[in-house]
Amino acid sequence: MNKKDLVKLGSQTAKGGFKNEKDVINRFNDWEKDKIAQKWLEAMGYNISDIEYVKAAKVRGQYKADVQVRVRIIIKLKSQEDMQNLQVKLVSSSKGGFNQTDKRWVDKYADLWEIPKDITKILKFFTGEIKPIRKGLKDKRRMLLTEMNENDQNKVIDFFKNKKILIISDVLKGRGEFSADWVLVIIKSKDKNAWVLKSINEAMNIFGGGEIRITNKGGLKIGKIGMQRKGGDNGRKTANMLQFKINPVELFSN
Repeated sequence: MNKKDLVKLGSQTAKGGFKNEKDVINRFNDWEKDKIAQKWLEAMGYNISDIEYVKAAKVRGQYKADVQVRVRIIIKLKSQEDMQNLQVKLVSSSKGGFNQTDKRWVDKYADLWEIPKDITKILKFFTGEIKPIRKGLKDKRRMLLTEMNENDQNKVIDFFKNKKILIISDVLKGRGEFSADWVLVIIKSKDKNAWVLKSINEAMNIFGGGEIRITNKGGLKIGKIGMQRKGGDNGRKTANMLQFKINPVELFSN
């Protein structure tokens, strides 16, 4: 299958219901009859006539992948088994909405990305884990990046520029056995049922492509990936975690 054919398969009208990851798993496991599952497998580079069996299962635990698909193919009478990890995003509107991809305490990110102590402190002021001492802030619980001095803003931007590839990979793909290989976005709304399947590398290029900048609302943007204070949680301490978000429907426009 050439690249042009894969692009055609990238976005298709989804006939039938999608309620959660279980529907995706069921389609893969019924691949011999399910035309949508066959298109997904073709989009992943498989020739349907070469496939011996497909087995999909839910990935348990806090991993980037939601569904693991085991595919056995036969090439010249030799069997070969592949494992493909899919990250599944279900959205209820064609306009999408922001979807959390990763959240942790600042110290966890500091360990993961070797964040210097001064920038770690800045990020804790940003999330409210360290209470600000300044007055006249938009939110007395924390400091927006736009409320910090220019030197601190530049420190944050420079750090994320230098670690951009690593950060994008960690918040979208993850690490280890259950890191994501593919991103499957499904829109199910009153006016549209559609899906798009992209490799994780293509998804990282789409979401992570673009400049790193501080937004007018005082957060940070890494391409199309937003960084913000988690918030919510009825005022519990976990509201002071750092989180990264994307709008999954961005994959359709590319």
